Amino acid sequence: MQLGMEQRLSQSQLTQIVAEVERLSQRQQEELDIAEVRDILAELNLQPELLEDAMIQLRRREALTVQKRRNLWRISAVAIALTLAIAGSIFWVQHRQQTLAHILAQQDRITLRQDNGSQINTVSRQASSELFYRVTLAEAPVGNKLSLSCNWYDPRGRMAHQNRYQTKQISTSVWNTYCRYTVGSTAPTGTWKVEMFLGDRLLSDATFEVISSSRTSVQKEARNK
Repeated sequence: MQLGMEQRLSQSQLTQIVAEVERLSQRQQEELDIAEVRDILAELNLQPELLEDAMIQLRRREALTVQKRRNLWRISAVAIALTLAIAGSIFWVQHRQQTLAHILAQQDRITLRQDNGSQINTVSRQASSELFYRVTLAEAPVGNKLSLSCNWYDPRGRMAHQNRYQTKQISTSVWNTYCRYTVGSTAPTGTWKVEMFLGDRLLSDATFEVISSSRTSVQKEARNK
């Protein structure tokens, strides 16, 4: 394709064209046709009939080099992806831990099933009362669920019951939750204790008295801890 007389070149374009022409000229000088290669092999007392096999092996090595380079890029891409995934997982775990660390128990009460806002301090074992340990959490993670547990200890410090449960999806940063335990007729009298945990972190605890009297449970006004 010839340049028209009206088409003009800048000095920069001219320099690039000259460089490209020199490169193509040098490449043509370096490349040899098959006949020339056969002559060279004959002059070196080598077998010209092996030329085709040699060229096949050369192409294979070049293709292998290209394939190795591609595999290296793929391995590098996978390694980068794994690194990013691990970093993302670590960040998510740390963020999750920080979020859980901010959760606090704002208020806790022991009540019966019918919660009238009062606090149960004393319960009769003759009544086989089902107690609810109600805890109000602050800084709860909205949009998440929490795995909580409660341990109920008798007066001798032995665990009488354990609750393990998951909350519903939290919709507000102040969240009410509870665990429960039924004090039976054979429950030992004395001071009982209940503890609520988030993982292995104690959120809150409360105590109550179990008595043998047959009188109904004594309810007192709610108290904040």
